[in-house]
Amino acid sequence: MKPISIFIADDHGIVRSGVRQLLTSQDDMEIVGEAEDGAAALKLVKKLKPDVVLLDIAMPGLNGLETIGLMREAVPETRIVILSMHAKESYVHQALSAGALGYVLKASPSSDIINAVRAAHRDEYFLSSTIRA
Repeated sequence: MKPISIFIADDHGIVRSGVRQLLTSQDDMEIVGEAEDGAAALKLVKKLKPDVVLLDIAMPGLNGLETIGLMREAVPETRIVILSMHAKESYVHQALSAGALGYVLKASPSSDIINAVRAAHRDEYFLSSTIRA
């Protein structure tokens, strides 16, 4: 079976590195690209058409919330999961309303990222257990 192709967009290199290491340890996942801001992520996602994008909210320039709608419009088959340090209920609602299928807090167990990617790939919603939306 073809692995789930994943794109990581986060402005912190150490976060991208840790997420890459975690997800590539899974037999059913592969990282196909990375970006450190929303504009670069949008450009690369249009080209690469990954199955799932892990997208940070707080990035320079085009932020994650702005990027969701643009990505869904440009590559509707790509599923989006927000990976953020922000637990604010308003962010969760904005992200889901814009078209994200998941919202994972960076403070969550690493299993949440894995479960969120798999859920999004199945076109299902996933929220970190610590979110009270």
